[in-house]
Parts: sequence; structure tokens; C-alpha cells
Amino acid sequence: MGSNMGESSAQLRLAITDIDALPGTRLLACSALYRSAPVGYLDQPDFVNAVAKINTTLAPQALLSALLHIERQHGRERMFDNAPRTLDLDVLLYDDLQLHEQGLTIPHPQMHRRAFVLLPLLEIAPDCAIPAIGLAQHAMQDCLDQVLERMAE
Repeated sequence: MGSNMGESSAQLRLAITDIDALPGTRLLACSALYRSAPVGYLDQPDFVNAVAKINTTLAPQALLSALLHIERQHGRERMFDNAPRTLDLDVLLYDDLQLHEQGLTIPHPQMHRRAFVLLPLLEIAPDCAIPAIGLAQHAMQDCLDQVLERMAE
């Protein structure tokens, strides 16, 4: 999850509460918050990012729909690719599932290339394996040049 508009840290904390309140869903763990530079469109504020681990009975597409609804509740507007956003919620992994459907690819297709995903993921799941990629800790070795700042609690 990420945010770079408004009170980003507060947006992420509220989103975590909203995710935990989804039907059939329980928050298991959440990483610390990390500040990172934008990717793609660079003329925007830094992002605040985190990763949450949940247990859910929602199917992958239903989970994505619920997350997109939460984004809209938090004022997310999709103006252009990589635009600034109040809230961005992605499904990174869903057990060991590999899926490629309209609007949803699991594992997230760029997660293994982004330190702002891998570092918080490894914080809450140090032995995490990314299907068809391998251990997240090995993927992180290729991202060591990406600067992240762990934010104070």
C-alpha cells in the first residue's frame, strides 16, 4: 500500500483498519511505514509505503474490488499512470497462487523489482517466496540501490 497525497501516514493507518473490517478478513501483520521516492512519474512527492498480511475468505477478484472501493473512499482518482494518489492498494500475493486475469496479476508483476515492496514484506514475512520468482530476500539483493527510509512509529 502507498500514499503520497495529504496525510499519507494517516491514510495508510486508516486503510489498514478498513482492510481488517472487510467481510471474512482478518489482519495478521503490518510492516512499519517506509518513505520512498516515486517511480515512473517523478515530479511528485515521496510515497509512504507499507505491506499488510491478511487472512481472507474473499476470492482474489473480490478482494481487489474491495481494495479499489477502499481507495475510492479515501479519495483516490486515477488521472494518469503513476499519478500522485491518496491511497494505492495492491494484491501482491495470494497464497502460492499464480493468476493473470483482466485487471489482476498475482504475484504483482513488479513487486520483485521494488524495494518499497520487498523490504516491508520481508519485515513481516522473512521467509516469503514469490511464485515463479523465488525468495523475496534474494530479489531484495537486486534492489539495494533503491533508497528507503523507515519512518518513526
